[in-house]
Amino acid sequence: MSIAVGLLLTVAPAPYASAQSVPAGDVARGPGSTKDAPSTNGPDIWDANHDGIYTCDEWKSYLDRLFTLADRNRDGHLDPIEFTKIRRAGTAFADADFGYFDENQDGKIIRAEFVDKPSEFILRYDKNSDCRVTQDEMKGAGTDQKPQNGRGKKF
Repeated sequence: MSIAVGLLLTVAPAPYASAQSVPAGDVARGPGSTKDAPSTNGPDIWDANHDGIYTCDEWKSYLDRLFTLADRNRDGHLDPIEFTKIRRAGTAFADADFGYFDENQDGKIIRAEFVDKPSEFILRYDKNSDCRVTQDEMKGAGTDQKPQNGRGKKF
């Protein structure tokens, strides 16, 4: 278990959650590296079946695993101290805003508040709105991007 935790903490998570931003270079290194070498920085980390297609289900599964790792006392919610583990999970979460995830502002983040945040990466690149980002959608992203919807606070 400690090896799995260590591995997750040494790699950066997906570059976008509904409230994430990332330097442009990270997006370019993410899906583009799927065929060449496994990426440790980008959506490749949450591409569970390593097929180069990034899905909403894979994103939610990744967030669910992060939540489980961060919930040290297994009480079903993250407090601000536990949330620091999320921030250490990688560069994309380094500036994560606790308040963004704590939707009801009760001082704790339940699993649904964390896991149900849509991936802004998918929102940005999913041209046909099927909750899947393919390599073809990534290739065309430079000129024909969906406008960001402005939901949530960027982190």
